[in-house]
Formats: sequence, structure tokens, C-alpha cells
Amino acid sequence: MAPQAASDLACDVLVVGSGAGGLSAAITARKRGLDVLVIEKEPFFGGTTAFSGGVLWVPGNPHAVRAGLPDTREAARTYLRHEAGNAYDEAAVEAFLDEGPRMIEFFERETEVKFVLSGYPDYHPDAPGGAKAGRSVTAAPFDARKLGREIARLRPPLETITFIGMMFNSSNEDLKHFFRATRSLTSAAYVARRLARHLKDLAIHRRGVQITSGNALAARLAKTAFDLGIPIRTGTAAESLSIADGRVTGAVMRDADGKRCITARRAVVLACGGFPHDKERIAKAYPHVARGAEHLSPTPAGNTGDGIRLGEAAGGAFEIRMANAAAWMPVSRVPLGGGRTGVFPHLVDRYKPGIVAVNRHGRRFTNEANSYHDTGAAMIRDGEGAGETAAWLICDHPTIRKYGLGYAKPAPVPIGLSLRNGYLVTGRTLPDLARAAGIDPDGLVATVDLYNRDAVRGEDPAFGRGSTAFNRFLGDAEHRPNPNVAPVAKGPFYALKLVMGDLGTFDGLRTDTVGRVLRPDAHPIPGLYAVGNDRASIMGGAYPGAGITLGPIMTFGFITGRHLADEAA
Repeated sequence: MAPQAASDLACDVLVVGSGAGGLSAAITARKRGLDVLVIEKEPFFGGTTAFSGGVLWVPGNPHAVRAGLPDTREAARTYLRHEAGNAYDEAAVEAFLDEGPRMIEFFERETEVKFVLSGYPDYHPDAPGGAKAGRSVTAAPFDARKLGREIARLRPPLETITFIGMMFNSSNEDLKHFFRATRSLTSAAYVARRLARHLKDLAIHRRGVQITSGNALAARLAKTAFDLGIPIRTGTAAESLSIADGRVTGAVMRDADGKRCITARRAVVLACGGFPHDKERIAKAYPHVARGAEHLSPTPAGNTGDGIRLGEAAGGAFEIRMANAAAWMPVSRVPLGGGRTGVFPHLVDRYKPGIVAVNRHGRRFTNEANSYHDTGAAMIRDGEGAGETAAWLICDHPTIRKYGLGYAKPAPVPIGLSLRNGYLVTGRTLPDLARAAGIDPDGLVATVDLYNRDAVRGEDPAFGRGSTAFNRFLGDAEHRPNPNVAPVAKGPFYALKLVMGDLGTFDGLRTDTVGRVLRPDAHPIPGLYAVGNDRASIMGGAYPGAGITLGPIMTFGFITGRHLADEAA
């Protein structure tokens, strides 16, 4: 079927992708008078944002200012310069520091989007310019019933990190109640109320409606878009860009009815989520994949690099240049039944006392309570020269029943299914466990013996677990003297295999500070912009704190939308 005439569908701004980057640009442009259309190839809107923790890293944000938390622009600049190293982009960082707080103010004042202050320290709080708290905010919970019929098109949360579809808040406080449910009447009552409300929602709406984290952020952005009359056409892919006299003038899209052309009078904005499922590109960008190791990304399967390809086809510059091409995440493969498997991102369990990570030789190789990105980078380094890039989380019986391990939940939820389907491996003794998991038994026994000698005193001289405010933030505050350290001593013992995954890519199209896609000669391509993970990260392959993806994504989406409107004025 040939495309219909370009006049059949037209707008000022065409946004390709419906995550936080695309919707931020769309909403800002529409608020300033432009006619905006959003297309999304997946059947759901929300993109990777809907799977995320919904945390934004924005130094100087108004919530931190109101709370009186100490911080300065110079400290944030120093921290970013330290983290990014040679990849530090001064112009982009200055734009981010200028506009991030304004972005928060704009969305909270003008839209359904609301935030709450998060307690997260920076991931390297003791580095120059690092902060113990205040730079991260989290999307406020949202009642998805406010979406009306559109709730059916909101991307559900990542299945593996819910409990019978119930979401957990990104705040550590929410999770603490679930960990303490068998030991505290207050927590038991909290969990009972959450479960009762969730089961009622399932009966009525066939999904949870009291949503949190990135799902709440995606829903709040989409609700604003709908209220502003911005169409979000799901199941609609951009196949190519239309170019006339060197300017991008629209796109050819495909939906269930076939192909048609869309004219974009002002610009096309690429917001397709980067390339974490582009097998050819990640084989070049990810060192462990290049050497044949397994990689499982919990990002949406539709993030196949469409925006990068469209940008390159129009003459845009893309290169694999960052020290880390993605936000690394240790993950495990989860058997879900019926032949289905899922991917579990290990966001919380590694920090808990009594859980250590070892390689195939049975040796520890990093501080397991460091950030997921740092732990993933350590896994990649440890896998150099090996047949695979993998690690095993090891714990004893009291620990797994107290905290759970990966997809296996803490007591009172049984772990028998996770043992029967092979997700967990167990052994009466550590040598038994090692043989069952394919780990060197002598190495594991020696490692755990050495670790336990100091762990009984809450110490970890080998890797310094619990030595930073960030380590301790996600540990167990009730465990003394170190919230991240306890012995691995009381069998039976358990092992869970981790492989590498990611939360999204860092390398992307080169842009200027307003989002214009640049050619290799650094000249902008008229009419073409990129936001979100289609735009190269300003962090230079580093991961300084919770929300360093969404904070810049929404800030530069805001900048791009405003710039488009200003140009049209």
C-alpha cells in the first residue's frame, strides 16, 4: 500500500515515542501553542519510563530547597565533572543545571505531574561534590483510574518486580514494611491494607490502579497530554523520515491500516528509547556481548534503536564513544510458567546483610552494595578472558527468608517453586551448593570463611560494604552494627545466577543543547531533534545517582519543547 498524500495528516511537531522524553517535549510545546502528535509503535504508551523507578536526579530542585538540604550549583558541577571525566560536556551540564529546577517547577505548576523528595544519596556521595541527600525526587503515586478508558493503553509495570501485579514505591520506606511484615504488627497491618486494596482493584479493573514509581510518572504525563488534546497513536511506527531541501518535514508511519505520511511543519522529535534491543548495535557497544556473553535487558522489547536509525538515515552523527554504553544492571532470568521467562533487575537484594556475590571461581570481586551500574561494570571487568560474564548471589536460609533473593520473595511466601523451576539452587553445605551451581567448591568455601571472620563484627575489609551513605541507604537499618554486612553461616544455602542487563543506553545521536540532531560536521539537521535515550547522555557513561537518566531526559525534553515553540513565535 502506497503512502497517502502528506496533506492527509499534519501537525507542527511530530514526536516519535511516548516515554518521559517524548511526552515532556510534547507537553511543553503544546502548552506554548503548537499542534503536537505523538506516535508510538508499541500497543502501550509510557516507554521505558513506565518500567522505571520514576526517580529524577535534579540538583537544586525546589523540593530540596524547601527542605533546607544543603547543596550548591558549584558542588553539583564539581561532582558531574568528577564523574564524567574526559567525557564532561560543559555546555550540556550548564544547560541541565540551569533548566532542571525550572522543569520541575513547570511540570508541577502546569500539569498533572507531581514529585516528592527522595532520600537517595548520590551513588558516590564521598566523591568531590557528592551529596548525602536532596538531588533525587520521585514521581508521586497516582490513581490510574483518572486516565479513564486510556488506562488500558498504559504500559503495565515490569511483571517481575511486582507482587501479583502490585507495585512497590521507589521509596525504601515502602519496601521496609514488606520485609518486616512477619516481625512487626505495624508493618503487617500496612501490608494487609495494601494487599486488600490491590485485590479489590484487580477484581474491578483487572490491574492495579494505585500506581507508583515510573508507572505513575508515565500515567501523569499521559493524562496531561490527553487533557491538552495531544493524540498518542499507539501501534504506529515511524518507518522513515521525509526530507525536502535538506530539511526533515515529516515521516512515513505504519499502523494497522497501512502506511501514510505525516507532515511536521516545525520538527520531528525522536524519542524511541535508545537501542538496548538492537542486537547488532549492542554487539559492538557492549564489551561482554562482543565476547559472546549473555545479556538480558528488562527494558521494553520495542526499544530496538529505531530513533538512532532514523537519525542516521537523515545524516545524524552517532558513535559508540562512552566508557559505558549503557546503564548496567545485574539481572536474573525468571521462569514465569507457560513457557514464558522474565528478567528481574537486582535493585535491592544485593545490599542486604548476609548476601554476597561470587564468580565461577567462588571469589568475590566487588562491593555488592554499590550501585547496580557499578556492580555491573565490575561484573563486566571480572568476565574479561572468561567464557561468560556472570555472578552468583549467595546467602543462607535465615537471610533468604528475611529478605528474599531476586524474584524469590521473603517469608511468608514459599520459595519451593523457585527451587523446583531452577531459579534458585540450594545445597545443605557450601560445597554442596557450589557443585549444584557450577561454582568451584574450594573457592566458595575459602571466600565465605574469609568473609565471615570479619562479618561477625559487621566489617568487610576486602570491599568495604557499608562504607558509604548510599551502601547503607538500601541495607537493613535495623541490622547492627553494619546494615550491609552479616555472616553467611546457617544452612541450607542458596545461590542465584546473575547475568548482565541494562536499564537503557547512554550512547546516542549527537545533539546540541536544545536537542537539534547534529551532522558529523556538528551542523544541525533542520527540523530534526532527539530527546530521551535517542540523545547521547550528558553523563558520559557514568551513573552518579538515582534518576540520572530521567532527570536529564525530562529537562532536555522541556528545553526542546520550549525551543520549538520559541522558534515558531
